[in-house]
Amino acid sequence: MSVAVERPAVTTAPAIALSGVSKVHPGGVRALDDVSLTVDAGAFLAVMGPSGSGKSTLMHCAAGLDSPSTGSIRIDGQEIAGLDETRRTELRRRRIGFVFQAYNLVPSLSVADNITLPLRLAGQAPDQTWLAELVERVGLAGRLAHRPAELSGGQQQRAAVARALVARPAVVFADEPTGALDLRSAREVLALLRESVDELGQTVVLVTHYPAAAAHADRAVVMADGRVVDTLGSPTAADLAVRLVALGEG
Repeated sequence: MSVAVERPAVTTAPAIALSGVSKVHPGGVRALDDVSLTVDAGAFLAVMGPSGSGKSTLMHCAAGLDSPSTGSIRIDGQEIAGLDETRRTELRRRRIGFVFQAYNLVPSLSVADNITLPLRLAGQAPDQTWLAELVERVGLAGRLAHRPAELSGGQQQRAAVARALVARPAVVFADEPTGALDLRSAREVLALLRESVDELGQTVVLVTHYPAAAAHADRAVVMADGRVVDTLGSPTAADLAVRLVALGEG
């Protein structure tokens, strides 16, 4: 049975709001072209598109890992476009969680220390009740003293999900989180992300090539040539696959 915990405070601001965002790389390569997109708090958005469509650049800019060339980006109501790297780093530690294809766990740290690492980097003590809830949800209560090398790939990614959630961020960005996993482990990780939205009120943005993964989202946007070219509510894997084939994926 899950431990009873308080949900994060409800906010009226969108979790993410992009307005007129473009990213032009040296040489004039336009990776993003005037993208506007809003993600409500507590929503699950999937971002899809062919290779080179701009979906990873969109995530990097929206998450404060890179700066746009033009446009406005707000996370939980706070403008981040134009922040210097120090301030973007501080914002990421406080308001953003990440799950990547590579688990990015520190090999020398225990599972418990890996999960709480974002809090320690921000100089915060973990909320033990919330930590216990997360550990139970990801099914690692008996593995907290283990090192990452002693876990399966699926267990490592579940630890990464807990790490992304531990600071109660405004949004979790998941970039191809199932790409290195077998089918069963992939389903478990996607179910955890879905559960974090439905039961914890978390906002999740999933960047993926896989229609079956994107079908877990409430809404999917499809990108091509740096622009959002389609939006699907309650997406199905079949509908997404058809749109990707039409754009030349696969």
